[in-house]
Amino acid sequence: MKLKSLLMGAAAAVALAPAAFAERGADGEVKIIYWQAPSILNPFLSGGTKDVESASMIIEPLARYNEKGELVPWLVEEIPTVANGGVSEDLTSITWKITPGLTWSDGSAFTSADVAFTHAYCTHPEGGCAQITKFEGVTSVETPDDLTVVVNFGGPTPNPYGPFVGGESPILQKAQFESCMGAAASTCTEQNFNPIGTGPFVVTEFKPNDVITMAANENYRDPAKPAFASVTFKGGGDARAAGQAVMETGEFDYAWNLQLAPDVIAQMQEGGKGVPIAGFGPLLERIMINQTNPDPNLPEGERSTAAHPHPFLQEPAVYKAMSMAIDRPLLVEIGYGQAGKIGCSWVPAPEAFASTFDGCDVQDLDGAKALLDGAGIVDSDGDGVREHNGVPLSILYQTSTNAVRQDFQALIKEWWEQIGFEVELRNIDASVFFGGDPGSPDTFQKFYADVEMYANTFNGTDPQTYLGNGLCDKAPRPETQWQGENISRFCMEEFDALHAELTKTADMAERQRIGRELSGMMVDNGGMIPLVHRGRLSAHATTLGGVVLNVWDSELWNVADWYRIKSK
Repeated sequence: MKLKSLLMGAAAAVALAPAAFAERGADGEVKIIYWQAPSILNPFLSGGTKDVESASMIIEPLARYNEKGELVPWLVEEIPTVANGGVSEDLTSITWKITPGLTWSDGSAFTSADVAFTHAYCTHPEGGCAQITKFEGVTSVETPDDLTVVVNFGGPTPNPYGPFVGGESPILQKAQFESCMGAAASTCTEQNFNPIGTGPFVVTEFKPNDVITMAANENYRDPAKPAFASVTFKGGGDARAAGQAVMETGEFDYAWNLQLAPDVIAQMQEGGKGVPIAGFGPLLERIMINQTNPDPNLPEGERSTAAHPHPFLQEPAVYKAMSMAIDRPLLVEIGYGQAGKIGCSWVPAPEAFASTFDGCDVQDLDGAKALLDGAGIVDSDGDGVREHNGVPLSILYQTSTNAVRQDFQALIKEWWEQIGFEVELRNIDASVFFGGDPGSPDTFQKFYADVEMYANTFNGTDPQTYLGNGLCDKAPRPETQWQGENISRFCMEEFDALHAELTKTADMAERQRIGRELSGMMVDNGGMIPLVHRGRLSAHATTLGGVVLNVWDSELWNVADWYRIKSK
């Protein structure tokens, strides 16, 4: 099967059997490999996808999105709406009804108190919650009884499905985490590595940046699931080795995020042990532009903070020239083939929310040089590097270690140097780069570089919360334990005001218009440079059934339904 046909069948399930299994643990072990190794199992303390998705096998939200992008109940009886009375007529509150009889993996009752605690945990001012935008606008969480949760908002909120929805906003057990509030959050190693959950698996051993072993949750709500008695979740290595381990050698059952050239994927598939699965969601490869100064000569705690603006990357001629110099069609061709599209918008999907900008699909080196010349940013001393107000356009460009990303770095460095920049390249092990260690200088959140490249996405089909990552107060900084999703430290009063308007707007056409405008503001004002709209590409063994690729939530969203296909 060609990759193109896989992409056209984005969320198709492969080899789904009508009666896959009837006994918990009957299918032995399933082996999963994520070449970006998880570093923590608490997604509130990490924005890394590999941490969110590994944790999703253990801790769960009240509701999540299925493979079609539809919101579905998970730990509740139904999705609250105005029509069924779950959302108030004035749109200022949403009431969730927890499914009766749910228990944590330790056998204790799952109640509304755990949900309310999760809100208090993430919104603690000293906690540094990586998912704080999920709770934007929430004024209180009430618990009228053990099975009822009422989330109150400060004003009309047409999209009240941020808190406790999707893999990025699961529920923590109050009894386990209540001593981990605020500044203590990052010190609770036992809790963060071994969370008690409601999901199909429980942790038996966690070796950060290496391997997680799990066992079937004996208190899982469906007595016939999961089919697998144990999980080995291996992290590290690289995308090529992960793909080979599934499609060529059959050593593993599932490999995530095979960020590889199309011909490499096709060659692997010839091994006959596994098949690739792919689909387009809102995943965007981008370059984030540091609005603050990462100079290592600044005192620790002041680098890459609002106290010190970047000396030249806030200049429009500079970041616009950097974007103009990039040949996006070539990046798509060499990096992703049919698994990529030219990326012009911070939110590339759903299409109704996607903005664009002129010239995105055409490289213009001469135009970039002319733009810099016109702004008086010239090479005054003849060393080949332009200066802005006497400061050379010398940048450190970092990303995670990955063959495709290093290819991109090499090309973009060459293009930027052609227009008068000096560029130093750096790549960091993905487990560290996407980790949440507040003491590490190498995380993408700390951003001790001028620009950095990675991909990001969001749960569901409404980008309101995701767009909130551009709000001024969401920038990582020392007092938030370097957590926060505003990685560029982008800050515009107009953006904040427009986002506030989005949170109060019910009309869908108007929401889409505002969403496009917010996305455009981030790009037009130098928060980021979009590169490639990426298809999500993974692979699973031919003997693994029940897999349904989901580009709108965690890829492991339905791991409880996976099973071993028996040979005939």
